[in-house]
Amino acid sequence: MKYLVTYLSHTGNTRKVAEAMFDALPGEKIIKPIEEVVTLDGFDIAFVGFPVMQFSPPRAAREFLKNHAAGKKIAVFVTHAMPTGSDDLGQQSMLAKELEKCRSACIKSDLLGLFHCQGELSEKSANELMASNIAMLMEFAAMRPLTAGHPDQGELELARSFALAVVSASC
Repeated sequence: MKYLVTYLSHTGNTRKVAEAMFDALPGEKIIKPIEEVVTLDGFDIAFVGFPVMQFSPPRAAREFLKNHAAGKKIAVFVTHAMPTGSDDLGQQSMLAKELEKCRSACIKSDLLGLFHCQGELSEKSANELMASNIAMLMEFAAMRPLTAGHPDQGELELARSFALAVVSASC
């Protein structure tokens, strides 16, 4: 089997997850930033990663999936600033909506799975959210300290396990 791990990463969070998955994959494999990928032809499975930005996949990720993933076997991985273990029902609902938008972006592909984990909210993004003067966005920006250090080693290990599970289920 031949695997591609491709990713869009603005702050390094998604790249870390991509590298962890790549390291876990057996056999023939390639890792490239999403902007360097011309086609998914020739790969048995493509692992496609991107950050959640403005509560949905970024435009570049949506366009990549639309232009390249139709009919292809893909596994998606995303990073986001939402705490994954939160008891806050509002946060859980928001995260569920974000993840559904990620799944929807893959509607024409053979989606083998979706992995997500928290990433660190950049200072620049937090400052932009604070400057919006929109209460919900300012509240989200204030959670930045809770995102520090993510993805952590435990999340990267879960990413490795996800990649292996996708491969195992596809054999």
